[in-house]
Amino acid sequence: MTSTRIRGGRVIDPSQGIDTVADLVLQDGKVVSIGTSTAAADVEIDATDMIVCPGLIDMHVSLREPGFEEDETIATGAAAALAGGITSVACMPDTQPVVDNRAAAEFIILQAGRAGLANVFPLGAVTKDCNGEELAEIGQLVEAGVVAFSDATRPLANAEIMRRALEYCGMFNRPIFNHPAVPELVHGGVMHEDYVSTELGLRGMPAAAEDIAVGRDIALAKVTGGRVHLQTISSLGSIDQIRRAKAAGLRVTAEITPHNFTLMDDRLRTFNSNYKVDPPLRTADHLAACIEGLQDGTIDAICSDHQPFAPEKKSRELNLVPFGASGLETLLPISIASLIEPGHLDWPQLIGKLTNGPAKILGIPKGTLATGADADVTIIDPQVEWTIDAAQFRSRGHNTPFDGWKVRGRARTVLVAGVVAYEV
Repeated sequence: MTSTRIRGGRVIDPSQGIDTVADLVLQDGKVVSIGTSTAAADVEIDATDMIVCPGLIDMHVSLREPGFEEDETIATGAAAALAGGITSVACMPDTQPVVDNRAAAEFIILQAGRAGLANVFPLGAVTKDCNGEELAEIGQLVEAGVVAFSDATRPLANAEIMRRALEYCGMFNRPIFNHPAVPELVHGGVMHEDYVSTELGLRGMPAAAEDIAVGRDIALAKVTGGRVHLQTISSLGSIDQIRRAKAAGLRVTAEITPHNFTLMDDRLRTFNSNYKVDPPLRTADHLAACIEGLQDGTIDAICSDHQPFAPEKKSRELNLVPFGASGLETLLPISIASLIEPGHLDWPQLIGKLTNGPAKILGIPKGTLATGADADVTIIDPQVEWTIDAAQFRSRGHNTPFDGWKVRGRARTVLVAGVVAYEV
């Protein structure tokens, strides 16, 4: 039997309400205890002045394989996750072929097993080929191991399809992850519709496109009793609606990305394609609402929305480049910079939105240090100062708006199933 003792760290586990300086003991890939331990261990890790928490979970990641391996592979994406302190990722189904059948989902699981790095949980497509017209093989995908359903970046625009999907997935207690946007209102858009878009002469994407879609999905959640998870929320109006839906007891959850609570639309004045994301960077009032939504629990989870692209794909005219940023390796430091350092959230709140929050939505046995839980652990050095360097990313995608940022705090050691998988 192999045992590990992580000594003297600040153990934070929001799933149990734990925030204390203690030892964490692991054995044979499971958590044994939190407390003071004098027993000998095969491996000793000194975590003095460090934060010890459940392995971080990123519930919105595009790994691109199969079909777009020039952008990312399961192995490179899983390696990037570990470098960011993330032990589990949920990957989007918009590969080629799309994960809309059992064989496609099993391929993802097989490749993740071969890589032997971070845990990878596949999402299945809601509709065949993610085209929004006909439901995919929901039951077979559940049997194959998918944890939720989504058409990734394509909004489920057909309300009837969305309703039937919620009813069907409700039979398996699986959530529908929807990218809330009215396609007709955002088609051809490049950035948030407001003063800056008008000044730059760029076609805008109004916040109303998100607000309308969120309202529809909440209404369908009420009608069906199904589980709606709203991806990458960014607007003041949608956050208000989600807050009311939660107060009414509806099964509605939401996530947000660091770039949407950190950056504003004026960054596009540089015409830097790394600021072209979907949903777009918005204005100060929306950003403030996002922070408030994180503080009061309206937003359940923080995710990277990792969208890696080969350099040539992000090196064209702004209206032609794809939306998205590579975010696995910046998720934690930017969250620290934008939420911990200004005092918007404390450490237990932030870690909860990166561990227990995503785990509950995905329904996976992760995000906790409870006795007997999988020994996925992230050890964070909260004080180390460093500079984000996209050229050093383990991801194949170097498209980040945070290249060159000086930040404080990063994952120092990451364990998966009780074994050190990454160490600075």
